[in-house]
Amino acid sequence: MTKELMLSRQGWADALIELGEQDPSVVVLDADLAKSTLTCQFGEKFPKRFFDLGIAEQNMVNVAGGLSLTGLTPFVATYGVFLSGRAWEQIRTSICYGELNVKFGGAHGGISVGPDGATHQALEEIAIMRVLPNMTVIVPADYFETRKAVLAAAKIKGPVYVRFGREKTPVVTSESTPFEVGKAYVIKEGADVTIVACGPMVAEALDAAEELAKDGISAEVVNLHTIKPLDEETILTSIKKTGAIVTAEEHQMAGGMGSAIFEVLMKNNPVPGEQVGINDSFGESGAPRELMEKYGITSKEIIEKAKLVISRKNP
Repeated sequence: MTKELMLSRQGWADALIELGEQDPSVVVLDADLAKSTLTCQFGEKFPKRFFDLGIAEQNMVNVAGGLSLTGLTPFVATYGVFLSGRAWEQIRTSICYGELNVKFGGAHGGISVGPDGATHQALEEIAIMRVLPNMTVIVPADYFETRKAVLAAAKIKGPVYVRFGREKTPVVTSESTPFEVGKAYVIKEGADVTIVACGPMVAEALDAAEELAKDGISAEVVNLHTIKPLDEETILTSIKKTGAIVTAEEHQMAGGMGSAIFEVLMKNNPVPGEQVGINDSFGESGAPRELMEKYGITSKEIIEKAKLVISRKNP
């Protein structure tokens, strides 16, 4: 299926500008990566409300916390691997512990970052962020969903982490597609297997469902853009119908979206299930698509896992 390609990080930037026009309390902080995270666009329009803190992520998070205590609404951006890694303790103790109203944009999420290599490919931050009390974690699928996620984050009182990638990704939603934080969206109905995906893997899940249909397999595709709080009801309703599940994410399989889902299934309705994701490995430099293929996070692997769980459902 051919889909339009757009930058999700442009959705981040466009939403920030929209918020800046609507709300004078919105300020943006970056860590010397404004041209890459595209927060520079906000800075050009609102120079007095934009702060580049340099390569000092821990300081940036603490400054954002202080600004929030004055009544401002800070949006903080840098690469997800630096934000969730270098500044995790500040996010945990300075922001989440006090439920401060700070929003985080984790750019360059996933292995599809490409040539920047393992040091810049954030593959662990969903796990790192979702264990933090009071933190909302959103992994939008495309440009439109990223824009909606940022606008929605501004309405939430408390910390929010929004993850988005570097490369252009397939557009699988539209301006009119429903978006509600904490509510999963069944993007395609099916009867034989549930495929739950987030981020760019939603497009891969849809491609997989299309190919599975050629083999007479009806796959239900769920876009789980909010990892925390998790929409347990939609997931459980879907697997009650299909009896099998495959999760797909551009992240380590350990601790990520799939882990969150299987925690719920274990307590409520264990069914045959498999994960598609990074298998306990760092990435490397390369073309985005080549990396996704090498590390096994494409529609091909989703199809294989879907057939496997169906065979275990009906031995």
